[in-house]
Amino acid sequence: MADQERRKFPRIHDEGLSLKLNAGDFDTMTHTMDISASGIYCKVGREIPLMSRVKLAIMIPGTHKEDKALNPLEVDGVVVREHPVTIDGAVKHFDVAIFFDNLSEKDKSVIQDYIERKR
Repeated sequence: MADQERRKFPRIHDEGLSLKLNAGDFDTMTHTMDISASGIYCKVGREIPLMSRVKLAIMIPGTHKEDKALNPLEVDGVVVREHPVTIDGAVKHFDVAIFFDNLSEKDKSVIQDYIERKR
């Protein structure tokens, strides 16, 4: 079936998670557009070449509504897709998909729990 989801982990559209991205000589703060236990989709201010290794600090809210603490997950990733977003003929930002590389089971569980709470 052509429409069948092939992803191993469910993803959600979520623009509410802040993250810090380090791509060697480039550091930026941004936010997610989508997240799953296998990766994120986000906007950045400059091009990051495909297959670039990046470091991320993703701010995941606590598990209880009254818990406002953020749990930063520090994970490694690889850029697997990127494209410029052009508005009125000028590049405004780049949309970047990052695959998590060597995500620990604990961090994977934190992300999966967050996604379940948001669904």
